Amino acid sequence: MSERRRAVLEVIALGVEDAVAAQDGGADRLELVTDMAADGLTPAVETFAGIRAAVDISLRVMLRLADGFAAGDVDALVRAAGEMRTAGADEFVLGFLDEHGGPDLSAVERIVAELDGCPWTFHRAIDRAADRDALRKQLADLPGLDAYLTAGSPDGVDDGFPVLLAETARTGEPGYEPRVMVGGGLRLDHVPRLRAAGVDAFHIGGAARPGGWAGPVSVDAVRRWRAALDG
Repeated sequence: MSERRRAVLEVIALGVEDAVAAQDGGADRLELVTDMAADGLTPAVETFAGIRAAVDISLRVMLRLADGFAAGDVDALVRAAGEMRTAGADEFVLGFLDEHGGPDLSAVERIVAELDGCPWTFHRAIDRAADRDALRKQLADLPGLDAYLTAGSPDGVDDGFPVLLAETARTGEPGYEPRVMVGGGLRLDHVPRLRAAGVDAFHIGGAARPGGWAGPVSVDAVRRWRAALDG
């Protein structure tokens, strides 16, 4: 059996202080958002630029302008993507559903065209999809899609375990080439079972902030996650 690859640890960053702490703690990548009360929206270009200047790890920028999983103003999303690209952003996070719970292909395709081949994650909209398998197959040919951020369930990892294990087992099948990145109610005690199943990408937000969302990312908290993933 080949040695398993090092797990990716992605940490939500709201600003430069978070980003530096996450990098110092051993994070591989940041997800840059603002407004966690709305589950994470597109940050200001200036925030991106400040973080990009402060750290050298990968940085994925959220493209989402309103709470929920409807795209809303697609023209504004395309503009936001273009502004971030101009500022130097080269990795992104997005995901939109239509009124039937399928992927909003017209919106996603327009935004992805603006990204011009940059890698991107389809986020937890998949956990609200009417048919996860169909969504994956509909998105399979979009350029740059290399990860699904998912808890396996809208209610979090505790409920989503069977789905996470089943989808990880299908890695490499049509629609299942992007890696499974687990996030959403993720706890340290979930890690051994997920690693044993082959999951090699993990996403944390609140778990990196012992003081809650009002407080910054803790270097020590990120280190604990790094150690658990490497263990």
